[in-house]
Amino acid sequence: MKLQPVLGKEPKVLEPTIKTRRKKNSFFRNLMKYKVLYLMLSPGVIFLLINNYLPMFGVIIAFKNVNYRDGILHSPWSGFENFRYLFSTSDAWEITRNTLAYNSVFILLNLLIGVGIAILLNEVKNKYASKIFQSVMLLPYFLSMIVISYLVLAFLGRDSGFINATVFPALGIEPLDWYSEPKFWPYILPLVNTWKNIGYYVVIYLAAVVGIDEEYYEAAVLDGANKWKQIKHITIPFLYPLMIIMTLMQIGKIFSADFGLFYQVPMESGALFPVTNVLDTYVYRTFLVGGDMGMSSAAGLYQAVVGFGLVLISNSIVRKINSDNALF
Repeated sequence: MKLQPVLGKEPKVLEPTIKTRRKKNSFFRNLMKYKVLYLMLSPGVIFLLINNYLPMFGVIIAFKNVNYRDGILHSPWSGFENFRYLFSTSDAWEITRNTLAYNSVFILLNLLIGVGIAILLNEVKNKYASKIFQSVMLLPYFLSMIVISYLVLAFLGRDSGFINATVFPALGIEPLDWYSEPKFWPYILPLVNTWKNIGYYVVIYLAAVVGIDEEYYEAAVLDGANKWKQIKHITIPFLYPLMIIMTLMQIGKIFSADFGLFYQVPMESGALFPVTNVLDTYVYRTFLVGGDMGMSSAAGLYQAVVGFGLVLISNSIVRKINSDNALF
């Protein structure tokens, strides 16, 4: 039976209300069904909110002339003055160049050396030897940068360093004051960074290599493929998605330098500032030591925005080439 309009009004349609109720009931049913999983998920979500999202309130500091008397909310707005000063300094080009150049080298070395060593370790069939190699490589990753800075000093010290006191005399070379020679540090810093962090990337890539089905290699052997062809046509293609994800994650931090590496390892030598001064150390020396919260916050926001933009651009390029390998 059809509903007739009453006093010129159209009859109410109840279907959307019924659908809404069904969705709500379905949501609550799923919530109760998977309540244990949601409970297990909640600590991670709470941690993420507290450590990653609540601090975003501090972004407004970058646009304010903060003074401690009025507090953050009541301090006067400064617009983009903090950013203008950051880019108008004489060191702006130097710190930007150093930050981008070093991080680009780090990304490349972590990718090539990490994948290469992971493939080599996979060929070690003795499980005890493999575990020892992995442990030895991963150990530096857990060392403090202060400890590493003194290890570097033990090698490069002017009077008692291993190279000056042992290696150079044996070769008939005059000792060098490494901490006053900027030309060597563009090579020293990538070497130290790779030694410290490569174990982390090796473990990740090795886990992916071990997960490749052995049947692919057996079929390749039957077809007459040697070890190099197996790596080229089986191992590397299977590692592509992980390699892209790891690279994109590092690109997101390309404007954020390792403060300990560039501050502790060179021992705060002023002679090395032209090649060791990066955005993080510059912010520390110029703004944080001087107590200028607005300038340091502006630099941090600049790093985050540029890193986010680079990740979006890189991911869009990867998506155009192969959408299956894109991060999102």
